Amino acid sequence: MHKVQVKGILSQNNGMNIYRGCTHGCIYCDSRSTCYQMHHPFEDIEVKENAPILLEKALKSKRKKCMIGTGSMSDPYMPLEKKLGMTRQCLEIIDHYGFGATVITKSDLVLRDIDLLKRINAHSKAVVQMTLTTADDNLCQTLEPHVCPTSKRFEALMELHKQGIPTIVWLSPFLPYINDNEENFRQLLSMCVKAHVKGIICFGIGVTLREGNREYFYQKLDEHFPGLKDFYIRTYGNSYMVNSPNHYRLMKLFENTCKKYNILYTPEACFEYLQEYPEKFEQLSLF
Repeated sequence: MHKVQVKGILSQNNGMNIYRGCTHGCIYCDSRSTCYQMHHPFEDIEVKENAPILLEKALKSKRKKCMIGTGSMSDPYMPLEKKLGMTRQCLEIIDHYGFGATVITKSDLVLRDIDLLKRINAHSKAVVQMTLTTADDNLCQTLEPHVCPTSKRFEALMELHKQGIPTIVWLSPFLPYINDNEENFRQLLSMCVKAHVKGIICFGIGVTLREGNREYFYQKLDEHFPGLKDFYIRTYGNSYMVNSPNHYRLMKLFENTCKKYNILYTPEACFEYLQEYPEKFEQLSLF
């Protein structure tokens, strides 16, 4: 871990990453890709020490309320968040200034901040986005070794629903010949239905690989799935999009399930919901 002072914290789309890098160890992580120009070891987390100060300054100057997001590149609830509390500080600022919030995570540590999420949800909107990849906790610990297993994430989704916090699930990625089977997919969809998720984002049954994350992924395939790397190379070459042979069948199952249970399922619908600041609260904020 190392601390830095940065010049800005919010993107044009009102997103922020308080940390840079990750310690979850997910074998497929796209954030390792060289195109993101990370100039320090991926597991040496860069902590944007002045993020809360910059966030408060930015929100003070905003004339219109909106949703503030975090977690698109680095999980805001990595283990070091327990000690540093940077994500909680930022949520407190978002709450204080009456903005909405959405976080993306793989960790049940998000439940620590359920008091803040409930307060934000009461005056605007708070949404928790949770990533699920496999229903098998043992396989989960291979694919995502340093983060809580899927069963704990499912419990977190259930608790969030119980507390009135809407959720969106990212079903991604599905690694061909590892977790892209129908049994796993049905179990994950069942979890989403039971947890009453608002929407599910699934761009397809597959994984993206490019320079940086491809090399790390292949290294881990050699460690845990001997022989599979060579099969990937023969089958997919250097393709960016590595699609599962089960793509079309499982995507049809996905669409039918979401329609049956009235779950948002197109990326456009999910992102529109995530970005939409409730109109009734926006009107109240004018007075």
